[in-house]
Formats: sequence, structure tokens, C-alpha cells
Amino acid sequence: MTSQQLEKYSSAFTLSDMEIFIFPELLYALVLSNIMSPEIWKWRDDPWFTGINKMGPLKKIHRLKQYIMDHYNFNLDLETWGLTDKQTEIERFRDFVDIDLLSRSNALFGYEGDKYYFDIDIRKHFGLDKFDTDIIPYWKTETVEAMNAFRFKPGYETGAGECVSLACLYAAALFIVAGIPLENIFLMGTPLHSQNFVLVDEGVLTNNRRIVTKSMWFNGTELSSLACRALEHEHVTIVAHQSGYIHAIYPEATIDQQAYHLFREKLTHFLETSVDFEIFINFLRDYSKYQKLFQISYPCRGFTKYISLEKAFSYEHGSKNRLGEKTGRKLLCEMEEEDFYLQPIDARFILNPDDKIFSQQPYHPFLDVLHLKFPKLSENKSFIHDFKKFVHTEPKLPSSNKNYSPIHQLTISPSQSREEIVNYLSGFRRQSPVTSHEARGTRHEASGIRQQAIEGNSNLASETVDLAFYAGRFMDSCDWEPFLKAAFERNPVSISYFHDRELETVYCELKEWPNESIYEENRLALPDEVVNFGRGDGIEKAITLVNILKSRHIISHIEIKDQVVLVKTPGKTYDFLTDKNLKVPHITF
Repeated sequence: MTSQQLEKYSSAFTLSDMEIFIFPELLYALVLSNIMSPEIWKWRDDPWFTGINKMGPLKKIHRLKQYIMDHYNFNLDLETWGLTDKQTEIERFRDFVDIDLLSRSNALFGYEGDKYYFDIDIRKHFGLDKFDTDIIPYWKTETVEAMNAFRFKPGYETGAGECVSLACLYAAALFIVAGIPLENIFLMGTPLHSQNFVLVDEGVLTNNRRIVTKSMWFNGTELSSLACRALEHEHVTIVAHQSGYIHAIYPEATIDQQAYHLFREKLTHFLETSVDFEIFINFLRDYSKYQKLFQISYPCRGFTKYISLEKAFSYEHGSKNRLGEKTGRKLLCEMEEEDFYLQPIDARFILNPDDKIFSQQPYHPFLDVLHLKFPKLSENKSFIHDFKKFVHTEPKLPSSNKNYSPIHQLTISPSQSREEIVNYLSGFRRQSPVTSHEARGTRHEASGIRQQAIEGNSNLASETVDLAFYAGRFMDSCDWEPFLKAAFERNPVSISYFHDRELETVYCELKEWPNESIYEENRLALPDEVVNFGRGDGIEKAITLVNILKSRHIISHIEIKDQVVLVKTPGKTYDFLTDKNLKVPHITF
């Protein structure tokens, strides 16, 4: 491998947010590695998914969402994967990206997002304020195995993962369990968040563990409002798809141009709604500061009664009925008589669900009608601005003006078995520049950004597939050098965990932990995964010990004899048992 390829391929093991930002092909590589993993395929046998093949696509997704809600938590802390510093990462990536662009696009290097979204210092927001300003976290995107293994950590009862991990988990599960074709799944990464857009029905967003349909996007609840923020206030940096990716700051794109056009069209439609009484009420539920401007009129036994809007909304708490929906009249009937007025409340605009202005129509004509009905309201510039933003979100997507590669898509189907898919991808990856050793990288400068061009788009696509085998830790078919580079350069937690202990104590504790890997077959955990989850195969424990030895400047090497892994140092030999059928290269560490 070239030094540039080695950096990229080693990043496929650690998968930090920074690495995925620099090497966007890693995002879809993790999706494919999760598809090749046996873990999500086991979900098909869970009783929860009995009969799922008879359900419609949207119902399947709701079913899948509840499973993920029950089995995974959102986790984003500074302890799980440890810390690094800006200068170290800048030196790593200096040959790949312009550092000024990096600081304007990545949250860890200075980007702070929209001030409406981040009304506190971003370092304080993420708990980094207790460290020097040069310190940044290794937020690593977890494989499905690492997500599942969180149940072994103290304080966790289920699996867990950060937002990119959950997005990649969702994408793989949508394909495997819900049978959604990969061409209908798009992953979106912003500087501070990651989510998917699925071309089902009017569109579905996955957002951390939850999903958001179009009707949910505009329902004005707090949960939906939180889900909206990433697209309302953040630039989308990466869009990844089975055909490739497009990146906000890179001039080349490998995604199918027509697929990206369809994605933009569908997402734009998803983020815009026509207006009726329900939508107008939902806006006022979300933007509660405007509720004081309105009252609701309510016909009752030949009289018209009036109630302030904020008082009416207060009745939603503890009731299954909601204003604006079909059950809105039932909610009005639940309200206390003493809260109603027999005369209109002075200076408040009167809302009536039967008013003709609330006949469903696009928001531009609605605003014209609203101006005629409530001319004073139209003078409220803040109200009009926020209402437009609520009914029409303009997504900040990567420009379509890119240099596109020829189309070369993967052809795998949810109807195939895991074995068939792994075999197909194994053949497909042979065209990659690293696996085949036939293609050669070239360098050119574009807008201050270093790019690597590989001849032929099949090589670009096959490189992503090749990286998927590295992300999935298929060590019996991967080069060891990237794995060892990642293990010894970017696994600080295993070092800090044992930092004040004698080597004999370190060895004894590693031996006491269960001799089981979180990865099946000949696939390996990194040292920080071994330490975080308190378990590992003998090879994994040996590499963890070597990582600690290296941090203490003690020379060592590994040998494997008859399923016994030996870590040899000048003073002592340490042994571990292995169930893996792997040969570690004879290297002095």
C-alpha cells in the first residue's frame, strides 16, 4: 500500500467521525460490513419480526424502529473511545484536505453550527471544556458487533452506539430485515449528526434510534422538533448511496447523478407541506411564543365560546386527543367551562377549524389568504419568517455541480442469502486498487484539496467494497498492516485503563476476562474494544498487551503455536489461548 492508502485502510478499522469526513467512502463501507455480518441476519429469526414479509414497507420500518428502540441506546461520551489532539489529526490529514476547509466543516476542528442550534459553547456541549482546547475525542463509529457488545459494559443493559453507528445499523437492517432495496436508502452526514432518508411512501428519515415520517416532521412535537434541527440548521457534508458518495468540499462525486437528483427532489418534497388547520396548529405548538396571539372559537349548544390558544394546548397534556387533528373537538369538550369566554378575547386573532382559509393549499397561496384574513398578523415579520421555515425547510445539500464518475452500482438484493452476498462482494472487491495491486493512484490539486483519482469507476466502487471487509474485520482476507497501524496508533483507552498497573497485573486481568471475541469467525476486535467490553480471543488479548508494551517502550513480538498465542519480550513470554485460525505476521513491535 502507498502511505495514503494505508491511512485510509487503517481508518476502516477505527472509523472515527474525522476519518469518515476525510474518507467518505468509509460511511458506506460500514453499511456493507454490517450487511456481511451475521448479527443483523439473526434478527430475522426473532419472534418480533414474525409475519413481517406480509406487511407494507412503511409498517415494516415502524416494526424495525421499535426493535432498535428496545435493543439499542444512543451513546456519545468521551470515555468510550478516548481522546486525541488537533495537531496529531491535522498532521494525519494534511495531505488529504485543506485544513482551513476542515475547520469550517468539521465540528471537532472549529465548526460550531448554527447559533440557534448551539446556544452554548460547543466544547462545553460535548464535555470538552474540562480539557485543553487542543484536545478532541475519538468518536468512533461502531460496527454492529461493537454496538451489541455495549451490554457487557457496566451501566448498560442493551446495545448502544453514536449517531453514525445507528445510521449505518438502520441502513443494513432496512435492507436485511425490512427488504428495502439499497437504491432507496441514502445516508446523510452533517458536521454534527447523521441520519438516513429512505424512499418509501412520502419518505422516511431515520434519526438516531427513531424514525420521522412526513406527517411527524410537521406535527410540532418536541421530539420531531429535535429531529428537524440537523436539516434545518446544518449543512449536509456527505450523502452516501450504493452507487457512491457526494461530498460538500470534494469536487469529484462517485454517486449516480440521477440517483442524487432523485434524492434531492424527494427530500425537498418531504420537507415542504401544504397548509390546513392541522398544520397551522402544529406550527403554533412548535413555536409556542406565538400562541398568545391567538384564540380558538368553539360552537357549543347554539353558542360560540372562546379559549386562549395556550390554555387549549395545556389540555393536550394527559389527553390522547390533540388540537388540529380529528380528535381536536373531543379535546375541546374535555376543557373546563370556566376556561372559556362567551365573547372574543380582545386583540387575539380568532382561529376556527372550519374557516375557509384552512382549506388545504400550498403555503404561498395560504400566506396571501392569511394576509387578507389577518392583515395585522402579516405585519409580524418574525411570525411570517418562522412560519415559512416550518412549512418549507430548504436542505443545505452538497452542490450538484461535481465531476461525476461513470455509473457502476452494486447488484445485491434482500432476497439473497448472507452467504450469496458475501461471495458476490468478495468477487467484486478483487478489482480494488489495493486488493488487485493493478490500479495506481494519481494526485492532483483542486481548490486546495488533495484528491486521489483511480482509473475506472469500477475500481472506485470496488475500493468501497474492499474497505467494507476491513471495516468488518475479515482478517483472513485483509492486509495486517492497516489493522496493526490502527491498533497501535488509535487505541488510547486500553493504554489509559492499565496505565498505573504492573505488567504482571495487566497480564493476569487480561487472562481472567472471558476468552471470547465479540466478532465471529476469523474477525478481530481492536484493543479498545477488548478493554471496553472486558473480553477477547487470545489473539485480541495479545495485541492489546502489545499495545500496552509499546506505550511503555518495551520491544515484543507475537508467535502462534498450536492455538497458543505467545507475546515475547526480552524479559518474559506471555501466553493466551485462541480459537481463531489466523497467523499474525512475524513483526517486532
